[in-house]
Amino acid sequence: MNEFTKIATYPILPLRDIVVFPHMIVPLFVGREKSVRALEDVMSDDKQILLVTQKNASQDDPGHDDIYEVGTIASVLQLLKLPDGTVKVLVEGGARARITAYTAKEAFFEAQGELVEEESAVGEDAEALARTVTTQFEQYVKLNRKIPPEVLVSVNQIEGPAKLADTVASHLALKIPDKQDLLEISSVHERLERVYSLMEAEIGVMQVERKIRSRVKRQMEKTQREYYLNEQMKAIQKELGETEEGRDELQELEDKIKETKLSKEAREKSTAELKKL
Repeated sequence: MNEFTKIATYPILPLRDIVVFPHMIVPLFVGREKSVRALEDVMSDDKQILLVTQKNASQDDPGHDDIYEVGTIASVLQLLKLPDGTVKVLVEGGARARITAYTAKEAFFEAQGELVEEESAVGEDAEALARTVTTQFEQYVKLNRKIPPEVLVSVNQIEGPAKLADTVASHLALKIPDKQDLLEISSVHERLERVYSLMEAEIGVMQVERKIRSRVKRQMEKTQREYYLNEQMKAIQKELGETEEGRDELQELEDKIKETKLSKEAREKSTAELKKL
């Protein structure tokens, strides 16, 4: 945290549907005028920006009360203006900060932010908890195929419990309020426990979903097999029916030849023609 000032003024970038954690590198697409101006201010003076999530993502013009108080101080790594007027920006989360007061600036949101001091996790208990979280995350990745395998490799290489908690949290498919709760927990030990608890619940849900998908798939395969067999049976019955009808017609013709008074030559000719059918 030495690279961050304890209390400083930052341009604010309200986020929709995402919570950015420290150590997280993520691309953001920005289109609102205030947000674009905030980024331009950051780039013009090589400053940092405070990323704070909106309470309601559907609000196009949020007020101060519509934005959470705790966010993440971030550095802008790359900024690209797109043809449609939006801006694609690559940011890297640095440290937690709490908004203490907004300034009177109207061009974009600007506020005074105070660093959230972390309560570190040390000792054997913290180390055991970190290992448990890592092991649980491996199970989570196996069930959630949206997470690339290389993420698991990078997580296994993390040594600090604070970074581990934030990195795992950033990859969990949680609702925004749950992620915001994690961001606001200053105790690293408590954060690890909360991450483990949420991950365990998600794994339970995914296991149930997998069982349901498997059961539905088996039922569909059974239904498809039954349909295929029924269609085969119909085809066989139709074929047999046509054969029987053909045999009945031949028998009827043969009976008529016998009943009709024909000369010997005509009868032989008719019988020969009938056999050709």
